[in-house]
Amino acid sequence: MPKSTTLRSESLTIRIKPAERSLLDRAAKIANKTRTDFVLDAARKAAEETLLERTYFTMAPDAFREFVRLLDEPPKPNPNLVKSLTARAPWD
Repeated sequence: MPKSTTLRSESLTIRIKPAERSLLDRAAKIANKTRTDFVLDAARKAAEETLLERTYFTMAPDAFREFVRLLDEPPKPNPNLVKSLTARAPWD
């Protein structure tokens, strides 16, 4: 998600244990972010994931049948995938 260029106008206050704050500060420092940006990014990601997990899609019956048909048909040959699966792993 792109960073907004508008100023923040809301605040969020939470109470946490000193050890949790220290953990957040260490992680934020490693990520080269402020504590606020680190916590906000993590909270935003968690919120987006929660909402996406509960998203409900609908489609017309004909479109659904076509969707299921495409899922059920055998995969088409993919030379790049075959090459990747048969290549020797770099750590071998």
